[in-house]
Amino acid sequence: MLDDAIRAQLREHFTKISQPVELVSSLDDGDRSRELAELLDGLAELSDRITVRRADDDQRRPSFAIERVGTDVSVRFAGIPGGHEFTSLVLAILQVGGHPGAVSDEVAQQVRDLDGDHVFETYMSLSCQNCPDVVQALNLMSVLNPRIRHTAIDGALFQDEVEERGVKSVPMVFLNGEFFESGRMDLEEILGRLDTGAAARAAAAVDAEEPFDVLVVGGGPAGASAAIYAARKGIRTGVVTERFGGQVLDTMGIENFISVSYTEGPKLVAALEQHVHDYDVTVVNRQQATRLVPAGSPGGLHTVELASGASLRSRTVVLSTGARWRTLGVPGEAEYRNKGVTFCPHCDGPLFKNKRVAVIGGGNSGIEAAIDLAGVVGHVTVLEFDHQLRADEVLQAKLRSLSNVDIVLGAATTEVVGDGDQVTALCYQDRESGEDRTVELEGVFVQIGLLPNTEWLEGTVELSPRGEVVIDDRGHTSVPGVVAAGDCTTVPYKQIVISMGAGATAALTAFDHLIRTPVPV
Repeated sequence: MLDDAIRAQLREHFTKISQPVELVSSLDDGDRSRELAELLDGLAELSDRITVRRADDDQRRPSFAIERVGTDVSVRFAGIPGGHEFTSLVLAILQVGGHPGAVSDEVAQQVRDLDGDHVFETYMSLSCQNCPDVVQALNLMSVLNPRIRHTAIDGALFQDEVEERGVKSVPMVFLNGEFFESGRMDLEEILGRLDTGAAARAAAAVDAEEPFDVLVVGGGPAGASAAIYAARKGIRTGVVTERFGGQVLDTMGIENFISVSYTEGPKLVAALEQHVHDYDVTVVNRQQATRLVPAGSPGGLHTVELASGASLRSRTVVLSTGARWRTLGVPGEAEYRNKGVTFCPHCDGPLFKNKRVAVIGGGNSGIEAAIDLAGVVGHVTVLEFDHQLRADEVLQAKLRSLSNVDIVLGAATTEVVGDGDQVTALCYQDRESGEDRTVELEGVFVQIGLLPNTEWLEGTVELSPRGEVVIDDRGHTSVPGVVAAGDCTTVPYKQIVISMGAGATAALTAFDHLIRTPVPV
């Protein structure tokens, strides 16, 4: 299963293993079990500190545990961790083998100090770019604290279990048999849920920050670019963000980032975050901005209030809060989110294998989603509100060549129907005839564009009718000393490379404001 290049890389990585590791498998007579056995044997060949043993002590088969010999430290995978989860496998082997994880000493000690027994199960798919963050975080927590146990489960391989537990989106995490959370989370977010005092300590630390010269609100491409450009001016720079990376984290393939032929969202975000940390930038993560209080006088301090109750002050502010998936706003959509209503075909598509699904939206993202899903699910119905598809012609041609896809134009979605546990149908109105129609299905993938994250700015800065921050060609907003960049603004094209350029412009504009504005005594 491992080609020569990968074997060479792994052999080098595994020199970092300092404690003996045993790969303990549970197998049956199926092809997937033989495939897993081959993988585990191949890994063991690459280090004399890795051994393999078949125990058949887990009801999920194929599955395996990575155990530190002579201890109770272990990590478990149910399935064959390829695709995006191959990195999770390698990291788990290294960390169980004694190589330290990428976490601060303070956070590591918080994990070790957690009391009680915590048994986590994460349902993931190998095509999900959000899942590795959760899997790797819980794996590391289980290495740091043996009272924490974690099993990463390939939902596509254990369909009966997925059906029984109502898993309709990934990553989905259960704690001690009960639903814990779904969606992307990092270690500190999970820790905050388990350590009830963590939020208060974080808020107190934020409140203690001295005023910034430039405070960037938002950690996407625009925000990262703004922070780097501001820090390079030698001024005190901060970034406050709910989730560093923003929408880019949910982007599978990126092929139009100039000079990089292909990358993936999480990889680009990791590079952005590292670049920001190369400079003297204070990053305040997992904090949601709720209100902007403009300075009362020229050169005064703007205040950004946070949901935690804390606040940050700065002489200038760069707004780069990005955008989020636009929702349908119809009955049943919110009720059945993650129970059949989803927004990521790459992540959740494998959960709907051989089932009927709908894709709402006829733009590029919608048609790309439909093409992707058609190779996995049983049938795809594309519903477009307009009377024609808006996607590129090459995508439309590909879509129409697929035998398990129907296209419905002039369709106004009116309701998502379910049985209380999961989606069972979608209702829409034919805009030409006025007739109400129903499509029986089990999944709805919403792909109708983005909404700017600017509700918290209403009444403070000028917003367009679409809720975008109104800016000029230098990024100025209607409030002196407050500039904006990226997808939350009136910039006409929402692209990563454009957001980065806009972030640089905003930082330079903020610096220009600082040097031209006297500081009050």
